[in-house]
Amino acid sequence: MRVRKGKPMKLLARKPLELLLEEMKGEHRLRRILGPIQLTSLGIGAIIGAGIFVATGAAAHNVGGPALMLSYTVAGITCVFAALCYAEFASMVPVAGSAYTYAYATLGELFAWIIGWDLVLEYAVGSATVATGWSGYFQNVLAKVGLVLPATMRSSPWRFENGFFVHTGSYINLPAVVIVTIVTIILVKGIQESATFNATMVGIKVVAVLFVIGVGAFYIDRANWHPFAPYGWTGLNFFGLNIAGQQNAGGQPVGMLAGAAIIFFAYIGFDSVSTHTEEAKNPQRDVPIGIVTSLIVCTILYIAVVAVLTGMVKYDQLDINAPVSLAFKQKGIGWAEGVIACAGVAGITSVMLVMMLSAPRVFLAMARDGLVPRSFFGAVHPRFRTPWKATILIGVSVIIMAGLLPLDALLLLTNIGTLFAFVIVCAAVLIMRRIYPNAERPFRCPWVPFIPIMGVLSCLMLMFSLPWDNWVRLFGWMAIGLVIYFSYGRKHSVMALNLAKEIAEHGAGGAYTSGTHEPTSRQA
Repeated sequence: MRVRKGKPMKLLARKPLELLLEEMKGEHRLRRILGPIQLTSLGIGAIIGAGIFVATGAAAHNVGGPALMLSYTVAGITCVFAALCYAEFASMVPVAGSAYTYAYATLGELFAWIIGWDLVLEYAVGSATVATGWSGYFQNVLAKVGLVLPATMRSSPWRFENGFFVHTGSYINLPAVVIVTIVTIILVKGIQESATFNATMVGIKVVAVLFVIGVGAFYIDRANWHPFAPYGWTGLNFFGLNIAGQQNAGGQPVGMLAGAAIIFFAYIGFDSVSTHTEEAKNPQRDVPIGIVTSLIVCTILYIAVVAVLTGMVKYDQLDINAPVSLAFKQKGIGWAEGVIACAGVAGITSVMLVMMLSAPRVFLAMARDGLVPRSFFGAVHPRFRTPWKATILIGVSVIIMAGLLPLDALLLLTNIGTLFAFVIVCAAVLIMRRIYPNAERPFRCPWVPFIPIMGVLSCLMLMFSLPWDNWVRLFGWMAIGLVIYFSYGRKHSVMALNLAKEIAEHGAGGAYTSGTHEPTSRQA
């Protein structure tokens, strides 16, 4: 493909699909040891946990009420659209990087950087959110055996209330700091150990979720489902301007759609499966299976658990920090409270593990392209075959956020980053179908362009159901990322250096080959 010389082309230069496939054969690859069951387990490990054991209480209590059942349905359908697009890309380009790699092949380097930087936000902040929820459940378990932490070590120094930060009197969330440290050590040790540990945790929490559904169903009082949608059915706003639905005292949207935007956090696990494509034994087959299966299973379980919880306890009486275990306590089932709290600890641990497993692999893909220092972010441990330096950096960052920041603020920031990533992936499928129509697609997203377009629209709808200050934080994070890109990434980009070399070979006044080749049929 002949293109004109100029800086904009360097910014939008795409990484050829042929090059991505060629890189799979290079050295310093990650170890391919994950099969479909392990990948599905990683997906379930990341999905089930935070949504049920953490997000449900806050979303039902403050935003959705019993209509949160439909909120999970809307969020689940939105994820199905994105999941099918992820599955097609993962089967085509079985390398690390997830949406970052897909964006590089379709939208160009600048968009790839933006989405990669956004993915780091998603996984790192998501991990901190989960660690904060883990702390709440762990302290419930300690309380069962008569152990209570000092008030200065129980939570973050602030809580997020009606759009404002309020001091709690604590200095640090010590349990969250400790668990993140332990998970970081496990992740540095190796993917096999991480996957085995995760599979054990997944087994425990799936049994616990089935227990909640089976036992809790006998304590449902249908009167608790009325009113079904106390906050309304919508909750849309545009950068702080209310479009449809109600708002709370802090000016934040509430309602069924607003609830879907908040609990969307509960679904982000399935996309983390695609970050482990390079470690899959048969990525073209196994990764799509892991993505789609984990999403379907978890959506069904989510809806059932929300129905049970809001039926057992009135929505405005649900606990925000540990809603499941304390709902059983309110019904006088004390022994069940302890069992569920222990399962919550195990379940949330696996969510944290998968999220912290994913972020360093996005950095690894960016380092290979020269956008971040390769000597640090691209370093693969000679024995463990893991991106150990990036893993430690992510661990330290999560420790700081989990120890000092409140759950609510972290939760919403994670959601908007995730939704933004999904918009990019859905749009990228349409572009890839056009520029590489004949590329091998072991898994093909059905009903194109309907599925990708609906994915884009539904994700945007949920993004505009989030409070405006989350947009401000997202733009702030992106601004930091762009400063890093233009000061370092653009100068060290492998693609940019290759383009500069081609310009030199073709002369200052001539055109050059971008390196992004048209499909064979179109070249003819």
